Amino acid sequence: MLYIDCLRVFVRTVELGSITSGGRDLRMTPAVASKRIKELEQKLGVRLFNRTTRSLTPTEAGSRFYDEARHVLESIAHAESVAAQFSGGPRGVIRLAAPLAAGRRLIAPLIPAFSDNYPHTEIRMRMSDRKIDILADGIDLAFFVGTPHDSSLKMRKIADCQRVLCATPAYLERYGTPERPEDLLRNHNCLLLRYPRSPEYYWLLETPKGPRKLEVSGKFDADDSDVLTDWVLAGAGIANKPVFEVKDHLASGALVEVLPAFRPVPSIFGCLYPHRKLQDLKIRLLIEFLAEKAVEKLAKAS
Repeated sequence: MLYIDCLRVFVRTVELGSITSGGRDLRMTPAVASKRIKELEQKLGVRLFNRTTRSLTPTEAGSRFYDEARHVLESIAHAESVAAQFSGGPRGVIRLAAPLAAGRRLIAPLIPAFSDNYPHTEIRMRMSDRKIDILADGIDLAFFVGTPHDSSLKMRKIADCQRVLCATPAYLERYGTPERPEDLLRNHNCLLLRYPRSPEYYWLLETPKGPRKLEVSGKFDADDSDVLTDWVLAGAGIANKPVFEVKDHLASGALVEVLPAFRPVPSIFGCLYPHRKLQDLKIRLLIEFLAEKAVEKLAKAS
């Protein structure tokens, strides 16, 4: 098991770029992680990393060894999954990613119940509205709200995620209520979810002639969807939000719907995972559990 631990530390160190990060991901102190790397180098008789005060990069031997080590760990994980079917339930670590708002409201609240059902599993959850590299970051399962673009991954559509344009009554009283989609392009501050290399630089609205793309603009943008919610509640502009994020604010009257006759095209709520991961019992069970419960939450929000 010690050798397998060394392989795991090595692989995560390559993927995350530092021994400290690799060790932290595996719940090890930097000192223990560094020791595991040294033990592996001693056993192999080669240097696996080029080290400087500012960077850590794999040597040629390290790069080649990484590819083989990753396959070994994947084979072990698959073997453990097969054995789990005969051992009374799934076990092991699941690395899960989700957008901030969906993660907080739809996914994270369900994790304790899944753990109660399958107590030998461990969930390590990362949340970000930025695009992540599932393979490079070692993610088993990534939820998304939007349109995925990575064709090398398996996609599971869970539900349509209804969206709404919304603003405060005070904002609309001050700047006027839009009556047509093109009104958004004039004299209105559209609050945008944007980040480097983000594909979402426009809003897509339903019209009698079909979906219409609007290249809206505004003074504020952020890479955190909850920041946009704070801004729209402060009367700073008009936001295009998933309904589940602002349902309570709409019900209370703090926000009102804008252009109800031209609602945004629904987003896809789904998940992405490497093809091989569906062979893993714990991944399959987590997908089914979260999909069923999240659909119930979305139905209540619509």
